[in-house]
Amino acid sequence: MMENISSKENKKIKYLKKLLSSAPFRRQEGVFAAEGLRLCSDALKSGCTVAAACFSETFAEKNGAFVREARDSADEAYLLKDSLFASVSDTKTPQGVLFVIKRLDKNLDFDRIKDNGKVLALETVQDPVNLGTILRSAEAFGISAVVLTRDCCDVYSPKVTRGSMGAVFRLPFYITDDLPALIGEFNRYGTTFAAVLDKDSVSLHECSFEGAALAVVGNEGNGLTEDTVKACTHKLYIPMSGKAESLNVSAAASIILWEMKK
Repeated sequence: MMENISSKENKKIKYLKKLLSSAPFRRQEGVFAAEGLRLCSDALKSGCTVAAACFSETFAEKNGAFVREARDSADEAYLLKDSLFASVSDTKTPQGVLFVIKRLDKNLDFDRIKDNGKVLALETVQDPVNLGTILRSAEAFGISAVVLTRDCCDVYSPKVTRGSMGAVFRLPFYITDDLPALIGEFNRYGTTFAAVLDKDSVSLHECSFEGAALAVVGNEGNGLTEDTVKACTHKLYIPMSGKAESLNVSAAASIILWEMKK
């Protein structure tokens, strides 16, 4: 069954708007929103737990088979007038489908990756577009896991989920409150690399990522903290021949990921 909603004062409409706009509310509720046909299809295919499926009237008329599948998979389902759906949507041109999905956080298990696992760690990455791109690249290159510090931008923000192209549903990722300590634990199993411009850094092309390896990239403006750099066993830099002084963090991470998985 689907509940029809026509009023913007409906408490579920207010809930959806708050869920899309507030990271603290998403954490409190233990759910996040994914919008668009491709992203919602990926959520179903990836086995995500859908707490609620929301559809505009026009979308439901044109996509009956998908609506029935989503309705049967979700705990709840809502049908919204087109104008009401548009008022909730986080996109400029809403497709008419939005899922509320239960969070996917996990605990990092080094025993599962200690033999040949490749891990990317992110420290205080703030731009959701950058984070979404990094997650998409990490999945594309077959990275074992991504670690994020608690002060990174919300991995469940609408911009991150869209930018990741569904990677957020499938890629193992973990939130840590103490990245240097996590790196120290990983050092028992493999090698760790801090991406920094430093006199002791080694060119990325000369780094060996054999066995278990973890690479860390930092904040868009400030890079890595001193404690995180000290915790790593190696330092690396990406050689550049052009006049640019630095790379965007998502570009730098993607290049490092490619080298790690060569």
